[in-house]
Amino acid sequence: METRTQDGLTFRTAADADVPELVRLVESAYRGDASRAGWTTEADFLEGQRTDEKGVREVIETPDSVLLVVEREGELVACCQLQHRGDHAYFGMFAVRPVLQGAGLGKVIIAEAERRVRELWGAREMRMTVVNVRAELIAWYERRGYRLTGETSPFPYGQERFGVPLRDDLAFVLLVKDLD
Repeated sequence: METRTQDGLTFRTAADADVPELVRLVESAYRGDASRAGWTTEADFLEGQRTDEKGVREVIETPDSVLLVVEREGELVACCQLQHRGDHAYFGMFAVRPVLQGAGLGKVIIAEAERRVRELWGAREMRMTVVNVRAELIAWYERRGYRLTGETSPFPYGQERFGVPLRDDLAFVLLVKDLD
């Protein structure tokens, strides 16, 4: 996959050497006190890990999957997973360094992700799942053209690999955007 620079950001495919730093980025964006510096924290309803080195390597090694690394001035500032799933692409593992959240990076990154899945796989639709209690995050995606489908899937309670829930009402909601 190409390396591309846009708006002072460099986009490239993750390599195995990136794994430890990617784990730190994802964890800092979603869990623990460090995540509270940004607005995407899940620390109020999930403890424990968001991902681990094994999980990140699986994303990198999965066929028809790309873990997109975003750097600014050589520093890793964000990442996202793109996966080809038949007639659509899946967008996941989106993380922006907490101190940089709210500065417009997310808009640029998601636009690049959408461009890439159209170009790479001819995807006509992007899908993602978001934890149902993340109203502000769901609203952010809706402002980018994603829509709630009404479909939900259960949260993997009891699988600490995905975190330790602090509430018993968690589920994932499906959001979809037409890319035509």
